[in-house]
Amino acid sequence: MRTVTAVGHRGDPYLFRENTLPSVRSALERGADAVEIDVRLTRDGVPVLLHDATLERLWGHDRPLERVTADELRGLTNAGVPTLREALMAVGGHRVMVDLPGATREAVRAVVGVVHECGAGDRTYYCAGPTTMLAVREADPAAEIAMTWTTLTPPRPALLDAVKPRWLNYRFGLLSPELCARVHRDGLLVSAWTPDTKRSMRRLIGIGVDSITTNRLDALGRVRRRTRPGR
Repeated sequence: MRTVTAVGHRGDPYLFRENTLPSVRSALERGADAVEIDVRLTRDGVPVLLHDATLERLWGHDRPLERVTADELRGLTNAGVPTLREALMAVGGHRVMVDLPGATREAVRAVVGVVHECGAGDRTYYCAGPTTMLAVREADPAAEIAMTWTTLTPPRPALLDAVKPRWLNYRFGLLSPELCARVHRDGLLVSAWTPDTKRSMRRLIGIGVDSITTNRLDALGRVRRRTRPGR
């Protein structure tokens, strides 16, 4: 029977602060098949784990990350914001989904470079919108891509040919049986983000999604166990 991939959204954020090493490790300990992390660059070009453009929401500093060096960031957060290199080492052989909010082509090249320097190319895949994923494909012709798509209109064939995604990554509320079937007919896998209720998870599994990114790995674990054969 098909097993839906469980992806921890920014780690395990209900237990630990998102995009931190404790959060990432907790997600894996609680059964995640992969961990989604957000990566941005500091002023001096170091890829680090942070979703927002500033430090305000998570770390209480109204400072744009792009104006903070890696050393300054370490001091401002008491070393709480890990580098991408540290995160890749922390997860061992587990898979990592790297989201690239607001990434430029230069940022993409820096991130892909660190992934390969860490020997993690075969266990890392990337998600973001089409423009960013085109930059990833340019930087790494062999990269695994989960292209985020936010409308019901299908991607143009020319775009799919250029990006060559393995996955289409949809907000979970957009997905229907018909949409999943269409994506599968096109030879792609379906990734859903970010359902946090068991009802939504059961619906998504029922309509054929291949991967669920969630803040509630505990709930997804229970749903997956109950949808096994014989349950």
